Amino acid sequence: MLWMVRIIGAHSANSFTSARPSSAVGFLYGTNPPAPPQWIHVTSRFTQLLENLKITEAQRIDGETKHAGIRACLNRYYYGHGSETANSLLMGSWGKLTRVRPSRDVDLIFLLPGHVYHRFQLRAGNKQSQLLQEVKGVLANTYSQTEMRGDGQVVVVPFNSMPVEVSPGFVCDDGSIIVCDANNGGRYITSTALAEAAALEYSDKATNGNARQLARMAKQWQRHCDVSLKSFQLERLACEFLATYRHAQESVF
Repeated sequence: MLWMVRIIGAHSANSFTSARPSSAVGFLYGTNPPAPPQWIHVTSRFTQLLENLKITEAQRIDGETKHAGIRACLNRYYYGHGSETANSLLMGSWGKLTRVRPSRDVDLIFLLPGHVYHRFQLRAGNKQSQLLQEVKGVLANTYSQTEMRGDGQVVVVPFNSMPVEVSPGFVCDDGSIIVCDANNGGRYITSTALAEAAALEYSDKATNGNARQLARMAKQWQRHCDVSLKSFQLERLACEFLATYRHAQESVF
């Protein structure tokens, strides 16, 4: 209350009662209340924006149900059990938790047994294309009403509400993951999915959760403006910006 003593002490009793109250004294008597901060409504609206970018609970359950079914189907065929999580990992926005409402698709890598790799290595022609076709056929036995395609690097299961893109792959002796690329005669390429997820997770923890929030906003901007940048590029840009931004660890607003 030191500021009150200074105000009162600076006036005589007569001048205090006869003079027009200063803004501070007026505040004490309720005659001159301060105006509310102009940004107070921006905070609530910005918070609502971030909430609107997140997928809904129904969308989350829908996506999880679909990719769990795909994983279980492939596990039954290649491993003899129906696990909905084993031998696979989510990548893209679902693996990095940067999904924007509504989610365009679910991306996952299914890790096949080593003997499948050696079996296809004995074949002639585009081995990766043939492997994609086999995985497509396995899924078609379960999802017979869904017209799939297997080309490039993935098998696409085009569910009406949320497609699932499956990238068949193998774990190498050094722990790296290789996935199919049927383009230009076929080859295996090293997946960067785990490295991308680790980099985003590190940035998000170091910046009070701001990395994922910024990535989601950038993705919505990309979608709305039809910008020719890929999602992982926007996530990388968000991490690099926050690494040098002096307010990176503060709240989102």
